Amino acid sequence: MPDHTPFETPDIAVILPCYNEGLTIGDVVKRFQEALPTARVFVFDNNSTDATAITARLAGATVVRERRQGKGHVVRRMFADIDADIYVMADGDSTYAPEDAPQLIATLLSERVDMVVGIRSGVTEDAGRAGHAFGNKLFNRLYQQIFGRDFTDILSGYRVFTRRFVKSFPAISHGFEIETEMSVHAGLLKLPVAEVELDYGRRPVGSASKLSTLRDGMKILMMFARLMKETQPFRFYGLIAAGLFAASVFFMAPPIYEYLTTGLVSRVPTWIGAIGILTLSALMLVTGLVLDSVAAGRVEQMRMAYLNQPPHRGEAGRMTGRRGTATGVSSSRRKPQRRVEETTTG
Repeated sequence: MPDHTPFETPDIAVILPCYNEGLTIGDVVKRFQEALPTARVFVFDNNSTDATAITARLAGATVVRERRQGKGHVVRRMFADIDADIYVMADGDSTYAPEDAPQLIATLLSERVDMVVGIRSGVTEDAGRAGHAFGNKLFNRLYQQIFGRDFTDILSGYRVFTRRFVKSFPAISHGFEIETEMSVHAGLLKLPVAEVELDYGRRPVGSASKLSTLRDGMKILMMFARLMKETQPFRFYGLIAAGLFAASVFFMAPPIYEYLTTGLVSRVPTWIGAIGILTLSALMLVTGLVLDSVAAGRVEQMRMAYLNQPPHRGEAGRMTGRRGTATGVSSSRRKPQRRVEETTTG
């Protein structure tokens, strides 16, 4: 007779980075508890000056304070402190629907991927997001040109991860550019990923966005440049070398033309400067070649760190995408799950 022993229910952790979301966080926590009744909900308070922490605690979430300001610092702390099989990350501003979490988890398990990104639809319906929508479109196109076409919404904050991804992700960003780093990390290691299109809600009246179009946009651009330098050094330094080479040819042309027509070079400083620029071009090219080998070694190490984590994603056949249901596993024969004791702080 076939063995009908149910599989162990995956340990699901909902992690919510928050800064001054007291108006919405209570409702978000309760809706996640209803959508994923077996999940643990964590709210990481990033120096909020309102009632975010107490509201989240009263709603039933475990609250942890992260004193370093910035979403990147919060995500790094969450990934380091929380131990689970599946991680659901969202914002506490109620723009992402907790009711969509079972669908994201079901996609993670059924497609056997390490990250599922909730693509935001309707982001331009709110007139106040016009600048954000333009920047989002620009950054997505730029990302695809530099790093590949694995993602269509690199800035989405609604994501589901496996433990493998979380425990192998270096998380070196400080602010909102952390989502970009996640996407580059997945693309660099060729990790299996998926995207699911979801509705993107509006903030309620009285709740303000923490995202600055110009300031955070510049941070994301700087992150693009830094990640390109770290992951594609030959391409990065090759572009610099090409620019310097073009500049050296530009400055060399007049002295060379003069020499060919008169046999003299009157612009000696220009000629010396052009040779110096050409030398810098060659130096940049050699730097790119050397660092490309170093980057390949770093990728191998990161891949080994990823493979050292167990590939547990639960059992796809036991998951459902219905709202209010996390898994279809009966609790009668469920194996005991290990829990890591979290410290609740003010």
